Amino acid sequence: MKITALLFLFFFPHIAFAAKPMNILILYGDDWRHDTLGVAGNPVVKTPHLDKLAGEGVRFTHNYVTTSICGVSRASLYSGQWMSRHGARQFVMWKTPWELSFPGLLRKNGYHTGHVGKWHNRPDPEDKFDFGRFYNGRHWYPAPDGGKIHSTARNEKDALEFLATRPKDKPFYLNVAFFTPHAEDGNPEQYLPQPETADLYQNITIPVPSNATEESWKRMPAFFNDKNEGRNRWTWRFDTPEKNQKMMKNYYRLITGNDATCGRILAELEKQGVLDNTLVIFTTDNGYFHGEHGLADKWYPHEESIRVPLIIRDPRMAREKHGTTNNAMTLNVDLAATILAAAGIPVPGVMQGRDIAALYLEGENPAWRSEYFYEHPATGKAGFIPASEALVSKDWKYMFWPDHNFEQLFDLKNDPREENDLAADPSQAERLAGMRKRFKVLKAAAE
Repeated sequence: MKITALLFLFFFPHIAFAAKPMNILILYGDDWRHDTLGVAGNPVVKTPHLDKLAGEGVRFTHNYVTTSICGVSRASLYSGQWMSRHGARQFVMWKTPWELSFPGLLRKNGYHTGHVGKWHNRPDPEDKFDFGRFYNGRHWYPAPDGGKIHSTARNEKDALEFLATRPKDKPFYLNVAFFTPHAEDGNPEQYLPQPETADLYQNITIPVPSNATEESWKRMPAFFNDKNEGRNRWTWRFDTPEKNQKMMKNYYRLITGNDATCGRILAELEKQGVLDNTLVIFTTDNGYFHGEHGLADKWYPHEESIRVPLIIRDPRMAREKHGTTNNAMTLNVDLAATILAAAGIPVPGVMQGRDIAALYLEGENPAWRSEYFYEHPATGKAGFIPASEALVSKDWKYMFWPDHNFEQLFDLKNDPREENDLAADPSQAERLAGMRKRFKVLKAAAE
């Protein structure tokens, strides 16, 4: 009987775990785009623990955010909604009732809930979690012993405390929300790694993107000028070869530090015997320009900005799925529905995403989206961060800049760097009209 049960567990883990609520762990990076992982083919950065996680789960190669900025993207994650619906256009709490967010629903349904690190939707909801530690904006903090502690080490310390003190008779949800590798904006050094990673990448030359050039900057729309914050931050990080190398090496050092913390948290789950009943999700809030188009940071609808990593390790997943990739177009708004469905909690009708597990569970073969609507509000004074919208597919992209009534069209298959705007090309007039029409339909649906 014992052997039969073990064989059943081996071949049908998704059935075996169905009767016991799964724990939920999100490892949530910041300013970290889709190709900044060893397993994604990055030739420099070392991420062995996240690479291992991908080997035990599924990595989604075309995962996107619906708005590429910290606060709005997080609101979309928790609410499962586009900005147009949840209403958080900057760094404030969304308008959708907390009770309809996935953290609120998990707690209501018996989960022990925790959040450590960056929240970024003011005010911090300290009374809405069983365990809440909220902080961001700095790489180093004063430590209780009078010294200092790195933000990533603080994430790790708090996450391990949550896991050590959680009630063992309840399922848990924990979001480890890293601030790094986000820059410390007020510091001229920008990226301040931990000592244990400070010597990494010393003798390596970081490849510079082929379109991190003045020519690419000049191909941006005319309203991109020196008032633009993406260009301003480019001068902080990338305007000389020496600065570029220094900044990128420290950025990668922060990521390797994040990876090590992810490894230690996962090891603790394994030590406690709960890793194989925990849905583990690694993703990030937005992508990041590494100098492409003469820009830094995020915000705009280019691939570097909107496309982010997603790794899911799910106990229900058949073993033959382990270590695979999936190129379906998934979105950050899908994760709320995915988490609630895994927890056995009905997904509220106000959520706009879909359960991603349908893409990897046995017997599932759903029709899936092939395009989506992207949106970003204007930020600051005129020219600082202009509003942008887009219709995004894998092969084509239509961009619309509403403040300037300006359109762009890019053939991503033949121009993945988005350098050649085809909106004025007569041979693309029919395609442009079709994408413009579809854009309006998806925009209305988001609202």
